[in-house]
Amino acid sequence: MGKYVVGLGEALWDKLPTGKKLGGAPANFAYHARVFNLEGIAVSAVGGDDLGRELKAELDAHDLPYLLETVEQPTGTVEVTVDAAGVPQYEIKTGVAWDFIPYTGKLASLAADCRAVCFGSLAQRSEVSRSTIRRFLDAVPGDCLKVFDINLRQQFYTKEILEDSFRRCDILKINDEEMVTVAHRFAIPGFGTEAQCGYLMREFGIKMIILTLGANGSGIYYDGGISFLKAPDVKVVDTVGAGDSFTGAFIGSLLNGKSVPQAHETAVAVSTYICTCEGAMNPIPDNLK
Repeated sequence: MGKYVVGLGEALWDKLPTGKKLGGAPANFAYHARVFNLEGIAVSAVGGDDLGRELKAELDAHDLPYLLETVEQPTGTVEVTVDAAGVPQYEIKTGVAWDFIPYTGKLASLAADCRAVCFGSLAQRSEVSRSTIRRFLDAVPGDCLKVFDINLRQQFYTKEILEDSFRRCDILKINDEEMVTVAHRFAIPGFGTEAQCGYLMREFGIKMIILTLGANGSGIYYDGGISFLKAPDVKVVDTVGAGDSFTGAFIGSLLNGKSVPQAHETAVAVSTYICTCEGAMNPIPDNLK
């Protein structure tokens, strides 16, 4: 079994109304996996600019190891606005460093010692990073857990990218709005999320689906059945990174030997707590781990 739990893809600055915060779903995932005493590591690319240097310093401050190649393009940024319900809207800049993640010898060595990897659709919008992600997934050990956090953003995905990622992953993380899009794109027959999840698992060989439903709770679909939990009622500050914390806590708990229902309970507790904080990377109280 490999050692590292890798978040592979975008690493960037979320420019929030109150200032910039470190962001990017894969880095958030790696951070929360590390909360569970796993060897989390963020993999991406940054520019040789002040924002890139600040990003590395911020990861250091959060005690999150990283493999960040420096490339010619500028470090990625996202303009984030938050509505009255605390739900973020994103304007994601293009032609940035994480679109050009190179496949290096260091990355190949990391793949060979990978225990779990989380990747999404966003970093696959460019040919360079898409190729790197696919090469990494092809190079991991057979028992490595491959998690596809679909993370649909703006127009930055295609049916081909989604289908290829479905076939490569063991676990799919998706929210209710994304499921509507996927059901339409793939003409999934039947109604209801249970039928839709069942179709995706059968059609693409996916072993487990994590479906988050916002305030309506979350469901885990797997060979043992369905685990469903309601969402606790809390005062939401913002939901930035909540889904990433759910995925990181769930996978971290699974890798630590917890059952699916136990890991689900932990993921709900951690992601609920993140909703009461600003930004994605916050210390997690010991009683929630």
